[in-house]
Amino acid sequence: MDSTSAIILAVSLAIIMLGMGLSLIAEDFKRIFLEPKSILIGLTNQLILLPLIAFGLASIFPLQPEIAVGVMILAACPGGATSNLIAHLAGADTALSVTLTAFSSFITILTIPFIVNFSLEQFLEESNMIQLDVVQTFLQILMIIIIPITIGMLIRKYKENFALKMAKPVRIASALILILVIVGIIIKEKDTLAESFQQAGLVVITLNLVVMFVGYYSAKMFSINNKRALSIAIESGIQNGTLGITVAVVLLGSSQFAVVSAIYGVLMFFTGAAAIYIGSRQRKKQP
Repeated sequence: MDSTSAIILAVSLAIIMLGMGLSLIAEDFKRIFLEPKSILIGLTNQLILLPLIAFGLASIFPLQPEIAVGVMILAACPGGATSNLIAHLAGADTALSVTLTAFSSFITILTIPFIVNFSLEQFLEESNMIQLDVVQTFLQILMIIIIPITIGMLIRKYKENFALKMAKPVRIASALILILVIVGIIIKEKDTLAESFQQAGLVVITLNLVVMFVGYYSAKMFSINNKRALSIAIESGIQNGTLGITVAVVLLGSSQFAVVSAIYGVLMFFTGAAAIYIGSRQRKKQP
């Protein structure tokens, strides 16, 4: 993704996050921290189970070493604004999704170097200790997620009638933007999509589906309600593919390591659409 595309996507996500804030109130976050079980299970899925499942799949599938390392890079990445958007459109617990994204983004600053270096040693028998820019990561989260959502929540607090009227139009607009992003990525990457899918498609889609399944049912095992369980599933399966590409290309200097994150950047929207469909079906069943 070139710099112009990245800026357009970042601005689009920030606008969507502002709209998302219109549906949130401070009590949504207070409830989560009063019942921290959902946060602990969500982070366990993201930070421990996801890398373990990824390592298992990378070891079982007959992958080139560079693709196997790419799988581990992707699994080491946190969720992102896209996971928050999908959770919002699915009618999941958006406050939990945002909280998990914020927590995992900061924790993975510490865990990514260890997971990536472990995978380099396991699959390539080499090591190249990497470092992530803490300030840059913080600013990205602040500008794209936290500030826009806070503005939306302030509008909801002081202009509640306006916020409630805008809830449905904003949800529809967010869905349309998501569709445009999918179409744009497919058109932009059409020349390399087939080759990338042939190399990494099966393991990526398997990883995505398995971790979402594990995320949802591990939450249900601990009697977490459907909305929060769905948020945990989405946060477990929808990773920050852009960060994965950055780690591969910028920090490790290898476009081969980025193939998995690139193909994942397209496939995650389809599994995300499935989550939105499931969430909408659950909402219709509720009285």
